[in-house]
This record gives sequence, structure tokens and C-alpha cells, in this order.
Amino acid sequence: MRWLPILALTLMVPLAGCATTRPASYFVEPTGPYTLDTGDLVRVTVYGDQELSNTYRVADSGAIAFPLVGQVQVRGQTTAAAASRLAGALANGYLRNPNVAVEVAEYRPFFIQGAVRTSGQFSYVPYMTVRAAISTAGGYTDTADRGQVTVYRRQGNEMVRGSVDLDFPIYPGDTVVVSERWF
Repeated sequence: MRWLPILALTLMVPLAGCATTRPASYFVEPTGPYTLDTGDLVRVTVYGDQELSNTYRVADSGAIAFPLVGQVQVRGQTTAAAASRLAGALANGYLRNPNVAVEVAEYRPFFIQGAVRTSGQFSYVPYMTVRAAISTAGGYTDTADRGQVTVYRRQGNEMVRGSVDLDFPIYPGDTVVVSERWF
């Protein structure tokens, strides 16, 4: 009878190793204000001037081609900062006291690859998580490692990555990679 607790303990130790979860390591920053970048479509409203109010795509250079003032750099700017920059450019000899608003009309896409049914580029939806991105791509394949997802994100001038869980928020321009499991 004394050997029964020892046997139970011996059998439970290997199973305890299976029950541990690996902590998520976030090298990518999960929070912060949204900043504009290449591929975003912005809606610019210049109050009192319907001809200037339109949608503009952020070019590869990080600028939008705006009538009257030409190229205006908006990469890395929030929508409020971009509006201020546009108002300043318009006030420089074109309009008196311009009132400008900028909002995102269409976010740049995110990318997903690896062990999902449909890899590729997809439209971003605000507040999207890794779980939603995988669903958008048709779900996991049969060989997917459902416990290992990596997100690649540009932060400043470098690309960073992190192993994340399914509820990690993704941003436009992120690349989500779902690993395959090895038997």
C-alpha cells in the first residue's frame, strides 16, 4: 500500500511537464497610437473647400500627393499629426486658417503565411487579433502547430518578431506566421 503514492507521483511528474504553457514573449509592441504608413488610404477633409477634400493613398515614399502643396510626408504620423502637417502646408500661402481633418479610410493589409488554409494578404479590420487573422485565412491546416504563432512587425527602421498567443493584437502591415508541427 505504501508504494501506491510513490507510483502515482512517478506517473504524474512526466504529465506535469505536458501541462506547462510556455510564456508568450513579446518583442513586438502590442500597444500605441496608430501611425500611417505606405498603403494606407486616408480621407482628408478640408472644411470649406470640397475640391481639396478627397481620399489619398500613402505612397512608398511615405507621402501623400496633395493638391496645391505637393508631397506631404505622413509616414510615422498619427492622423492628428498628419492633419496638422497638412494644415500647416496649406496655411503657407494657400488658405487662411485651414481646418483639416484626416482619418483612415482603408488600412494597409496584413499578411499571413504558414500552416493556414489560405496564405496571403488580407484587409485589416480594427482591433484584429491573431485568432481573427487565422480565421480570415480559412483556419489552421491539419499540420498546424496551434500553440506557436510568430508576428513580425516593423518598429522604426527595423523588423522585430515575437512569439505570441492567439489574443495578441495585430496591426496593419504585420506578418503572422503559423508554424507547422513536427510529429
